[in-house]
Amino acid sequence: MDITFQLPELPAVAAQAWEQFGHRKIWLLDAGMGAGKTTFVHALCEGLGVTDAISSPTFAIVNEYRSKLAGTIYHMDWYRLKDEDEAIQAGIEDYLYSNSLCLIEWPNKAPGILPDETVHVQLQVVDAQTRRLIIS
Repeated sequence: MDITFQLPELPAVAAQAWEQFGHRKIWLLDAGMGAGKTTFVHALCEGLGVTDAISSPTFAIVNEYRSKLAGTIYHMDWYRLKDEDEAIQAGIEDYLYSNSLCLIEWPNKAPGILPDETVHVQLQVVDAQTRRLIIS
């Protein structure tokens, strides 16, 4: 999937992404600071029926949401993790192998603990109102 879109179109784009890749449990969000990783997660979770407040888990590392369509969703932000050892000590592997949907920002902080089957989500800033989304 490779699509360029305006920010107001994000809910429809997130729904399309779920339709194509929703069978996968681990989604890796790769984008620079401020590119819209948490905004994408917010749109995806709202589309899945999450009614909890959806926010960046930068300080908590993991936020947990409930969805009628997807069950438990773990939204992780690994930005503050130093390395894989710290991720393991924080219990991250328990989430990854829980068979729940995991949406991970900054997955490059601990790539060695990731399962083989993942969805790679790249967000690129085109301009202030436009993003390019590449999912494989």
